[in-house]
Amino acid sequence: MLERHTQPETLTAGPLPSLWQVALRPLQDAVDYAWDGAQRSVLFWDVMRRRGNQYRDHASQDAPHVLHFAGEVLIDGRTLDRPVNYGLVRIAPPAGAPSTDRRARPVVVVDPRAGHGPGIAGFKADSEIGMALKAGHPCYFIGFLPNPVPGQTIEDVAAAEAVFLEAVIARHPEAEGKPFVIGNCQAGWAVLMLAALRPELFGPILVAGSPLSYWAGVHSRNPMRYSGGLLGGSALTALTGDLGGGVFDGAWLVQNFENMNPANTLWSKPYGLYAKVDSEEARYLEFERWWGGHVLLNTGEMQWIVDNLFVGNRLSTARIVAGSGEVVDLRNIRSPIVCFCSDGDNITPPQQALGWILDLYADVRDIRAHGQTIVYSVHANAGHLGIFVSAAVARKEYAEFVQNIDFIDYLPPGLYEAVIRPRPDGAGPELGDHIVNFEERTLDDIRALGCNSPEDDRAFAAAARLSEINLGLYRTVVQPWVRLMTLEPLAAAARALHPSRLPYEMVNDRTPGAAMLASVAETLREHRRPCASDNPFLLAQERLSDLMETLLNAWRDRRDRTAEEMFLAIYGSPVTQAVLGLAGAAESASRRPGIDPAHERFVRERIDDLRRRIADGGLREAVTRAVLYALGATASADERTFAMIQRLRAQDPEKQPLDAFKEMLREQFFQLLIDEERAVEAIGAMMPSDPVTRNAAFETVRQVVDADECDSPERRQRLARLEALFRDRRNGPAKAA
Repeated sequence: MLERHTQPETLTAGPLPSLWQVALRPLQDAVDYAWDGAQRSVLFWDVMRRRGNQYRDHASQDAPHVLHFAGEVLIDGRTLDRPVNYGLVRIAPPAGAPSTDRRARPVVVVDPRAGHGPGIAGFKADSEIGMALKAGHPCYFIGFLPNPVPGQTIEDVAAAEAVFLEAVIARHPEAEGKPFVIGNCQAGWAVLMLAALRPELFGPILVAGSPLSYWAGVHSRNPMRYSGGLLGGSALTALTGDLGGGVFDGAWLVQNFENMNPANTLWSKPYGLYAKVDSEEARYLEFERWWGGHVLLNTGEMQWIVDNLFVGNRLSTARIVAGSGEVVDLRNIRSPIVCFCSDGDNITPPQQALGWILDLYADVRDIRAHGQTIVYSVHANAGHLGIFVSAAVARKEYAEFVQNIDFIDYLPPGLYEAVIRPRPDGAGPELGDHIVNFEERTLDDIRALGCNSPEDDRAFAAAARLSEINLGLYRTVVQPWVRLMTLEPLAAAARALHPSRLPYEMVNDRTPGAAMLASVAETLREHRRPCASDNPFLLAQERLSDLMETLLNAWRDRRDRTAEEMFLAIYGSPVTQAVLGLAGAAESASRRPGIDPAHERFVRERIDDLRRRIADGGLREAVTRAVLYALGATASADERTFAMIQRLRAQDPEKQPLDAFKEMLREQFFQLLIDEERAVEAIGAMMPSDPVTRNAAFETVRQVVDADECDSPERRQRLARLEALFRDRRNGPAKAA
């Protein structure tokens, strides 16, 4: 092998290379690169061999998962009256984790059943589960087995999850508050459906990367939402399930994800391993263990999902009716809802994660009238998987959500954005590296992220109508014959040969020549000789890779634009809409559900009652109302405000239970909202006459209000007005309206 060397000093003038070196340098670079490339090729295929072994080992397990944490199965869903392939697991805190606080509300994480197996929420130490354990919360996990119980339905799964939550609540009688439930991706809509039917089981709810408004999006950015219409609706789902012998293969869902980004699937991911095989092997295999862990669904489950959600978009419009006859209306949820999404997510973009708010509510007053607290947070660039697997996201967003979940539970009804910023200089280390601020928003802020036009809604309504027609025709004409001809051995063989499964099966220790490959790879690892980072052939390789990505991305963009143009041309046509019975009328695609007269009557009676009692209450109510009034000047509060409230609440000799405190806080908020002037003037009359008590009460108000170090002029004015009310004992009772 040619070796690079320097000439003796006597033959050279300084560091300049010799003519001999210059002449042979290209040859040396070529030899170095060729040797490096050959080594990397062998090591790449050895990683593929190990991936295949890992896949077979994972698939052979009874309950495969990728949880980083140990757990104990508390309830096996297969033993329930309505058996399902779900289970409740108690997560054991790892060594070195803080001890669990018996008063801390439990955290329950529900993983998505969307083609992959369970465990992504606890994939790493820095994860949703990891952050909950680090904060001292008892943690539970709801996962599932790879094969469904024959005949189980989506409603059976919801019933099982209700049993699981009841068990968690029973295990923590001393906890302040109901469980904090996290639903990831497809588990998000399932959690919200259950919360709408059984609101008493839930504390705050976090839905992460969860599609809830399936028609929503913006042009040229969200092509997946057109897939159902371009495929003719859900008849294809029924056909796929029938060809699978009554089982829908989750590998099809995985393939849909991969098709969204062909540059990554076809080039970037395998090339990234090849180019950095020395350092990427462990990370690649760790991720592939989850990515290749495909699971199955019953055909009925998948059909329900596609008809009601992906194509029908019935969840966010309160058009799903449970078997009991109850309407699944998300406005019935009584717990705060936190929606975490990302602008870099092309699977569940912010429009689909947040569009349900526009579907259900006319304005923020409507949200408040239903007593709901909705918080959203939009990450700038995390991809769909990054929302769940990124350690950086876990350490920032999930750490803040878990740390402030009680604060979120205290927030008055309304719409808020959680804005997470680096910890201010001078702030205590107990706040962590970041601080979260909850800022009031309106529906216009949601619309600014992008939303459908009426014409878009009519096009999607036409696609949903055609889907119903095609599904009816398929079930009447084709389905009996398909089911008659489908045999279970053929269905199983088709699943084994699925293009998302086959690569894992093709290369493993059973493959001819695998033993030789493993032996050669081991030898090469011991004698690994990568080429220099400035090798021109290596640099050319990187430029070629960039070109491949650019070409594949250009093809993807052209494909997506064509799909969008075809969808809008077909379903946006007034002729198509007329043929399908929509007649192109705007009202035929209206999605906001009607107003319940009983709820309207309840709201009117509640307002009248609060107005009558606007001067009722004592010291605690007066202080709470004063704090809310002062903070309302900036329409925001951060976690330092909540920390101060918690300290003062802990010092209260007659500390209220959490539910009573929340109810009192909401009453004071609504009384300010109904008649702010009377509510503020009544504060003085609600206070005791003792000046020492009044002065101490105002200092308490000042401490809470100044905790976030905001010094706006309006807040100063409000504090000055409150000080006058607290100091003046001559305030009489407020006059009745």
